[in-house]
Amino acid sequence: MRHFGHIAPEVRQRLFHQEPCEFGTDSPARLLSAALGATLYSPATRPRLADDIVKQAGLGVVSMVLCLEDSIDDADVVAGEENLVRQFADLAGRDRAELPLLFVRVRTPEQIPDLVQRFGASVRLLSGFVMPKFTEERGIPFLEALASAETASGHRLFAMPVLESPELLYRESRVETLEGIARAVDKYRDRVLALRLGVTDFCSSYGLRRAPDMTAYDVHVVASVISDVVNLLGRADGTGFTVTGPVWEYFRVPERMFKPMLRTSPFLEGQAVELREKLIEHAMDGLLREISLDQANGLLGKTCIHPSHVLPVHALSVVSHEEFGDAADILRPERGGGGVLRSAYTNKMNEVKPHRAWAERTMLRAEVFGVAREDVSFVDLLAAGIPG
Repeated sequence: MRHFGHIAPEVRQRLFHQEPCEFGTDSPARLLSAALGATLYSPATRPRLADDIVKQAGLGVVSMVLCLEDSIDDADVVAGEENLVRQFADLAGRDRAELPLLFVRVRTPEQIPDLVQRFGASVRLLSGFVMPKFTEERGIPFLEALASAETASGHRLFAMPVLESPELLYRESRVETLEGIARAVDKYRDRVLALRLGVTDFCSSYGLRRAPDMTAYDVHVVASVISDVVNLLGRADGTGFTVTGPVWEYFRVPERMFKPMLRTSPFLEGQAVELREKLIEHAMDGLLREISLDQANGLLGKTCIHPSHVLPVHALSVVSHEEFGDAADILRPERGGGGVLRSAYTNKMNEVKPHRAWAERTMLRAEVFGVAREDVSFVDLLAAGIPG
């Protein structure tokens, strides 16, 4: 699979200076963690789940979470497990169906080995498990269960812990909780693909819900947690992990209090005014703003609950021609000794040593999401990805 693989090759050629790479379930973990992109959540109880997965793959989704936790009723867990086993068997029987990376969000550690055993041969379609309300105390049993299931099945399985517990949110317990999480995920570093932020649970602890014209970064109690998680767990010194952006809850806005956050000029230049109006109507201006802030704060990828959110996440993850040029200049072998140089676009200073970690991350993102041509904007990428 590859990002933007659902659009015609000739369109990709027109859009990309460097096309997104191909990857699969057996690709290196470092590549997969960057390639997750917009991870689409779906309740595990959906009766036509296999068809839904194939359909979403055809629309550009490259990672999905099939949820047995908050998205379904407590009484439906057993039925959800049974449905997953049936749907995986259905998918396994389909010839050459291109599938996203598939993860199951469980409630308890015991579900992990049980499901892996029940999947049988179709476990080859499973990339791993999402572990809710992760702390050191609650998380270690999940990670131990995953390691045992991996050994028993002979199939590589990844963990994606969700950081959403009240202990992480509350000031008096945050540092201790973060340090415990760091110990747990470092012990199982080879199996932890990414850390996911459960911002809805954070808001719940204070009876809050952000409006569609506000981002998670406008809710200060939430923004402070994101900052501390990235500070300890998202470092670029080799100790950090990929941390993904929080869920965007809205997909249509009945009434707007504040003016749209989406500038008009990029859409005028691309003759895409109707696209801008459609994005605003469906609350996408807030989503686009939050994606930009995710990236500015060290997050990559995003949890999504609606298919319409996937393309904006991917379009804004593509590396611009300018970013790519700066990163390439910084990483030139002859620049190993450091120094300062003017960017090729003559609009900024590139300081080789301080900007090296940024350049390395940018090149990894360029590998999985591609590099846009010089005259291609995120508006062009959005327009090209919308089904005709």
